[in-house]
Amino acid sequence: MMPDAANIKPLTALRFFAAFWVVMYHYWPNLSAAVPPAMIGKGYLGVEAFFTLSGFILCHVYLQGVGSGTFRYGGFLWNRLARVYPLHLVTLAGVGLMAAAAGLAGIAVDQNMLAWSALPANLLLVQAWGFAPVSGWNHPSWSISAEWFAYLSFPAFAWAAWRLRERPRLAVGLALALIAALYPVFQALAGFPLTEATIRWGFLRIVSCFAYGCALHALWRSGAVTGRFSGLGACLAGAAVLLAVHFGAPDQVIVMTLGGLIVMLAALAATGSSFATQAPLVYLGEISYSTYMICIPWKILAVNAALKLLKIEGDQLPLYAWLLIVAALVPLSAMSYHIIEKPARERMKAWAKGWRERRPATAKA
Repeated sequence: MMPDAANIKPLTALRFFAAFWVVMYHYWPNLSAAVPPAMIGKGYLGVEAFFTLSGFILCHVYLQGVGSGTFRYGGFLWNRLARVYPLHLVTLAGVGLMAAAAGLAGIAVDQNMLAWSALPANLLLVQAWGFAPVSGWNHPSWSISAEWFAYLSFPAFAWAAWRLRERPRLAVGLALALIAALYPVFQALAGFPLTEATIRWGFLRIVSCFAYGCALHALWRSGAVTGRFSGLGACLAGAAVLLAVHFGAPDQVIVMTLGGLIVMLAALAATGSSFATQAPLVYLGEISYSTYMICIPWKILAVNAALKLLKIEGDQLPLYAWLLIVAALVPLSAMSYHIIEKPARERMKAWAKGWRERRPATAKA
């Protein structure tokens, strides 16, 4: 029996490791000017892990409703907006206030942080669609814009996933073919790797990963990868990711191996295994969106304060200061989650519930 949406706990835990992978990628330059280890140097692929997980989980939650005709597009979009938009808005405002305060204090900041020309696109979550002239405000939110593109087009993904639900291996094969083709074609046409796309073509970056997640869900749902060897499969998939990164495999190959890890962790959960289901790991996964969204504003604030306090020339911090800044992300993420993210999400869902309950009464009147 497959676990319900709330019980694929290893995938929730995996979200934290994906977020922390991105954090290490961005924070490492403030520890050392040397070339980072391979694992940290590929930290930008944590975003691809998020994108693939998103396709998997959204199919897990909504695909049956699509097939049965009970899926409500408006409700789906409102729930997804409640999930991502409040914290996006708060971090955007926070970066703006931080940049304005720094300017008033005579501290030099990147002028794009307060790029008013990019504000409309950021507010509308279309900054990864080519509508933002510069990368401004809270830059990591480009990936939330890409997610919003996937949410808007979810019926198309879900239609394909539903049609291929009885042929999951074909679905996975088609998704892998899309990944294999899109990455080199994009680089040939755009002149830079797809995994560097943010405000320029960033919405394309989610397409193949999201489709891959949908296909992996079909494979998992079919039971083809469940069974007593799921634990071994998860270990092998994890080892494949590490080896692919260590030996410098192309990004698309690493993305493929990340998908293997996702489906094997889900298969392991279906056996009732307790692996990666411990409450601390699951909680870290639950606050991982906050970790991702505040990591750059916190880095800018904390690193500049530490450099000034310690009277350091350049931008490299001593190990103890760097570790303190990284470690502080966990309690700060928890605060963001409990003060902003979760209450705002629940309030927006409560509004929607109230609107639905009032609608029949209004119609009768």
